[in-house]
Amino acid sequence: MLPVAIDVMSGDHEPREYLAGAVRALRADPELRTQLVGDPQLISAALAGLPEPVRSRATVVGASQVVSMQDKPREAIRHKKQSSMRVAVDLVQAGTACACVSAGNTGALTAIAHFVLGTLPGVERAAIISAIPAAHGHTHMLDLGANTKATPEQLRQFAAMGAIIARDVYGVANPRIGLLNIGEEDMKGHELVQAAQALLARSGLNYVGFVEGDDIFSGDVDVVVTDGFTGNVALKTMEGVAGLIADRLRQEFRASWLDRLAGAVAAPVLRRAAAGLDPRRYNGACMVGLDGIVVKSHGRADGVAFARAIGTAALAVRHALTAHIAQAMHAQGSTT
Repeated sequence: MLPVAIDVMSGDHEPREYLAGAVRALRADPELRTQLVGDPQLISAALAGLPEPVRSRATVVGASQVVSMQDKPREAIRHKKQSSMRVAVDLVQAGTACACVSAGNTGALTAIAHFVLGTLPGVERAAIISAIPAAHGHTHMLDLGANTKATPEQLRQFAAMGAIIARDVYGVANPRIGLLNIGEEDMKGHELVQAAQALLARSGLNYVGFVEGDDIFSGDVDVVVTDGFTGNVALKTMEGVAGLIADRLRQEFRASWLDRLAGAVAAPVLRRAAAGLDPRRYNGACMVGLDGIVVKSHGRADGVAFARAIGTAALAVRHALTAHIAQAMHAQGSTT
């Protein structure tokens, strides 16, 4: 497997957090090789004390600029051609890296990836997809922020790509697909989702109809499709609610000595539940539909979460995700 190009400079944290994640990923996966893109001095210092079997699988690639979280996508493309984000994507385009990972500005990464890599035939726009914890395993949801708007045809394409990930990467035999709406009834929703429903109903996919927000967690569908604006709002709401529940539980279990005792008794169960819902386990969202693998990490990801995003990139490469999507979209184009 070719190296995974990792942008260690972009995001809400200092580079050392992303470097720690890269090192963690290298330790966890003996076959993983990386190209660490950014400030050569910072990267070399982080690698200096590592055992040779780990250090030898990390190559330093210099980049003199950084795309900030405030940079507009167009400015990032025009004026930051030497940024760590751009260089990482360029390495994929050049064929010297098999994938790239960045925790940086979502809009800039989406724009750069479209500009440098382009989309596969039959794909109008790439979409961001990630796993969401559900009652039975997890649900794949897209788009989570690559496109604030989507046409009915683009939503159909998102559904097809989501089904491919669920089937070919995660082993779901016949993925059930739902279209996010304000109700399950056929007459609900605006004209766009009605038009998308009509396309999905005759797409040949295992489309089960409209789903509501709570169905994301029910386990009754494997793929939930929506536009990037709605998907990103839903994702951030989930994160906020999870944080609120965790904070409230901590407060309640500290309220009195009896509550603290109850907390001590419940701690093993709470830890197991928290581990299954830990957002770090689900970090790393593939930008599907591009002619190359790009993984978006959460900007606030710590080393553990960033390592998970790198693992997601390696998993996508090992399952030949781009090739599977290209084949499926070509086949769909041939039958329409």
